[in-house]
Amino acid sequence: MLRFANALEWSSGGGSSIAAGVPRSLRLRNVHEGLPAPGIGGQLYLVDGAYEYYHYMQDKFNDAGWGCAYRSLQTIVSWFRLQKYTAKPVPGHRQIQEVLVALKDKEASFIGSSNWIGAIELSYILDEYLGVTSKVLTVNRGSEIPANARALAQHFASQGTPIMIGGGVLAYTLLGVAFNEDTGEAAFLILDPHYTGGEDLKKIWQGTWVGWKQLGDSAAAGGPLSVKDAFYNFLCPQRPSTV
Repeated sequence: MLRFANALEWSSGGGSSIAAGVPRSLRLRNVHEGLPAPGIGGQLYLVDGAYEYYHYMQDKFNDAGWGCAYRSLQTIVSWFRLQKYTAKPVPGHRQIQEVLVALKDKEASFIGSSNWIGAIELSYILDEYLGVTSKVLTVNRGSEIPANARALAQHFASQGTPIMIGGGVLAYTLLGVAFNEDTGEAAFLILDPHYTGGEDLKKIWQGTWVGWKQLGDSAAAGGPLSVKDAFYNFLCPQRPSTV
């Protein structure tokens, strides 16, 4: 019932304390904070707590073109660390692949490869690595995503964890939903792991690598954010029941 990551280590010197096992990262945190709300009215439902922004090319590791779901998973794990549900480090790509091989979901040749993973694989890793269960919301067509805004909003209201979106050949992280009950309009707060630049918040905002998106909007890297005829899985991690 207790979160061991909440334990405090008391220094022998000045008596200050730090959270055990959660060193400060150089990655940007909470990059959505300060963004203006979308102009659709209604209510905002947002991620509850801090997270770190993981994206392509960090740690001098070239995963451009294939690592978006890995980066989304890392962002999600960072949320569980920063909320002190775990003191485990955020896993790297190879460690993620090793977990899937150990679970016999992938062959041994998967380790060290540049193969994609999706929402289902992420659910296996969260369960095995963190003991976190997940619900998966499947949307048959990209054009039907706004019709599921109420269910996604309920996730943020009750669980507050980041959501991984997987569909086609792309993956994103969902940080919130704006939903207008009167008009049925919806907007989605997308954190895009396809960003390849440095930790420059101004550049990230200007490029809409984090931003509110609606059906038909373009992705930050160009092209449609969602494909109308493609199916999508929304991986919704469940908050652990702890003190």
